[in-house]
Parts: sequence; C-alpha cells; structure tokens
Amino acid sequence: MLKDNLKYGIFLGFLAPFIGMFGFYFLRFRIFTFKAFIVALGEQKSILTSMVTFSLLANAIVFTIFINSSKDHTAKGVFISTCFWAIAAIILKIVY
Repeated sequence: MLKDNLKYGIFLGFLAPFIGMFGFYFLRFRIFTFKAFIVALGEQKSILTSMVTFSLLANAIVFTIFINSSKDHTAKGVFISTCFWAIAAIILKIVY
C-alpha cells in the first residue's frame, strides 16, 4: 500500500523528523513539560544536537523502508527532505 511518489516522499521526509523530535522528548525528557524541554534546547547545544540526530534517524528509517520495498521515487523524496534537514541543522549549528 506504500505509494511510489516523489511528493509523498518529500512529505514523509518532512514529517518523520517531527515524529523523531517528539520521540526524543518522550524517551528522554518526559518528566519535564514540553515548554521546559524547548527552553532546555535553547540553552544547551548538546541536547539540540542529540535531538537533531534522533530526528534524522527517523528519516533514515523511513528511507530504508522505501528503499527495501523498491519505492525509489518515494525514497528519493525522503532523501531530498533529509538533505534539507541536514543543511538546516548545519546552519543552525553555525549560527546558534
């Protein structure tokens, strides 16, 4: 039932990191409020780096699923989104 569509892959590639961010929050910081978690991200770069890594791992999982199921167009969309997220993370790391 998985589609083989570039736009679908780009959509999933932008959505998966947000799911990864929430997963990171629930695995490591659920004792804090979400607002306190966001504040901690702003104050401690190491937490931000860990969260970005965990988020991009979510994209790697989605990419692997589509590559293994021979949905190359969708995998290409996920890869494009991953490149966007990686560039954004690098810029954030340099500026912030």
